[in-house]
Amino acid sequence: MKKNLERMLALVGEVFDVRSDPDQLQVAPDVLDRLATIHPRCITQIENEDGPYCWLLGIPTTPAVMKQFLAGTISEQQLFDLTHPGDTFEAVYLCSATVLPEFRNQGIAKTAALAMISEIRLQYPIAALYYWKFTDDGQHLADALARATGLPVFARQH
Repeated sequence: MKKNLERMLALVGEVFDVRSDPDQLQVAPDVLDRLATIHPRCITQIENEDGPYCWLLGIPTTPAVMKQFLAGTISEQQLFDLTHPGDTFEAVYLCSATVLPEFRNQGIAKTAALAMISEIRLQYPIAALYYWKFTDDGQHLADALARATGLPVFARQH
């Protein structure tokens, strides 16, 4: 296993602690496969010879799903379960952005996320972005994406 992959997995576990939180999306091969059917750009990985150093996960959703999630009436897992290929998506849930420490503050996550949003917007009339605030860095990224795209961004507090 390449060294970056082990570090990325450890970082995801440290920041998100998904194993102990059933409300979070449990990313496994079947989830990744389904995300790819929702939109091929839902999953973004940037890597070098040592493996991945940036992972992004974005999920286009309907406004109704967005509102339920922001209100706290559905979990992240339920957000995923309620999102189906073929729906008309008008929002993008900025699910996660993970970057190894030595690659941070270089605009990598922002550039990758903007490409993801741009490609999704080619197919769907995206009118809003939203996220679940876990870290200040995540909030800064979401705010930067809102400024760059001109889309409003909404946050659900952790």
